Amino acid sequence: MSGANAANASNANDSSSGIGTVENHRNREKGLLVYPVNSRRSGGLSIGINLFPDRKVCLFDCAYCEVFPFNSDNNFSLEKMEGDLLIALSEAKAKDIPVKDICFSGNGEPTQSPFFASALREVFKIRNKHSKDADLVLITNGTGLLYKETFELLSTCAREERGLHIWLKIDGGTPHWYAKMNRSQIPHESILNCIRDFSKTAPIIIQTMICMVDEEAPSPVEAKAWEALIREIAVNAYDLRAVQIYGKARPASEDPLASSLPVEFLEARADSLRAVLAAAGKDINVRVYP
Repeated sequence: MSGANAANASNANDSSSGIGTVENHRNREKGLLVYPVNSRRSGGLSIGINLFPDRKVCLFDCAYCEVFPFNSDNNFSLEKMEGDLLIALSEAKAKDIPVKDICFSGNGEPTQSPFFASALREVFKIRNKHSKDADLVLITNGTGLLYKETFELLSTCAREERGLHIWLKIDGGTPHWYAKMNRSQIPHESILNCIRDFSKTAPIIIQTMICMVDEEAPSPVEAKAWEALIREIAVNAYDLRAVQIYGKARPASEDPLASSLPVEFLEARADSLRAVLAAAGKDINVRVYP
């Protein structure tokens, strides 16, 4: 989750999709509740669900975040979300474009929205009726797991047949790198403990952004700490389905604070993690998205 220049992103459409996909997801900031995109990690058309059409809401302040500062008078409406999602699915079907997934992401952390639980239930219903082959995905930084109700909701939904695919962010193996990357007031260990606990109850996918911040790349010490953490989770997990390593490929509001690293750097990190997991007897898909 590479793209056009930021100056052109607000009016750029990807003609290859045929249904007006959003470049760099930037049109979310125009108040869109539903936004089709061509996703590198989904491998095709992903239909995004944005629960924050009026402003960014997140307990992280990631250095590489692609959501630019904005405020609008657009309010979230469950009914409008449902209608817009049905239109997007209908347009994809009319053009014979397979929908890879319907994904909760948007302008911040989806689980922080008071509409999250109700929106999730409605999207499940719509997916099951109108797009049975599409996965349902939540991209999350894990802060919602601090709340028992959200923890239990996500665990239940992820274990269902054709259930929710949960992509959990772990950008830092050390407090130092977590602070540089995610800039959150929530203690690193608090987030990690929630992820450790949750991973024992439901299938997950781990996602990790690897990039430079302030011209600093993650150190070998950071890399080894991250590998040890992923290994621990893999050994004890209900089902660690995959690890996604992805690079900075989109404009961010604080550029050039964060910048991309060579694909060779990302691939080397992936190879090292594969070796660590194999030594632990775990055959887990580790994939790089530059």
